[in-house]
Amino acid sequence: MIAYDRVRGWPPTVEHMTGAIEPTGSRWRLVWTPVGLMVLGLLLMWAIEIVDTTVLDSELQSNGLQPRRHVGLDGIAWAPFLHADYGHIASNSIPFLALGGLVAARGMRHWAWITVTAIVVGGGLTWLLGGEGNHIGASGVVFGYFGAILGAAVFERRLRALGAALIALGFYSGLIAGLVPQDAVSWEGHLFGMVGGIVAAKALAEPRVAREERPDNPEPWELDEPWIV
Repeated sequence: MIAYDRVRGWPPTVEHMTGAIEPTGSRWRLVWTPVGLMVLGLLLMWAIEIVDTTVLDSELQSNGLQPRRHVGLDGIAWAPFLHADYGHIASNSIPFLALGGLVAARGMRHWAWITVTAIVVGGGLTWLLGGEGNHIGASGVVFGYFGAILGAAVFERRLRALGAALIALGFYSGLIAGLVPQDAVSWEGHLFGMVGGIVAAKALAEPRVAREERPDNPEPWELDEPWIV
């Protein structure tokens, strides 16, 4: 039997999950944020990799995304949590948090849509068009974040979006090499994950406001106007 504690907000109700009611517990509030969810997701990835390597003899890896095979269709959901080895997951961990953090700065809704779109669109296109093999790893989501950050700068043309794009390019411009076709690397997952991020950025781009519709005394955050009007 599950003990419900309404004061601490656990377990979360439907209202909590949909955002209708904000959880009152301070610990739950920290978890129920984009950064909190990313940290939980990363911990889950590491836990899966440790168990898979030490206990299951890497059997879980076979549950990855396998293009054009019905048995591999559910790998669209599982692939981001599966990795080939510790080096693989380690190489994804920091950019996952760093680029995801830049996306998360725009808020929970923005981060959630980009994450889901990168997984579904990127994974779906990889399943349809990717090369034969077993595609695993969180790099598709990483490239989704990268594409969303760059896409926002192009579609919104705002200083804050440009700033995030410059930071992403400054630290992770080397990711572009991951789009080049190469053996033993799911470059299709990288490419289509980035496409998913760009699609999400386009759908979520903030509309530009005509000058006559802008407030006479804008708040500081409203001064971030498009540089191309």
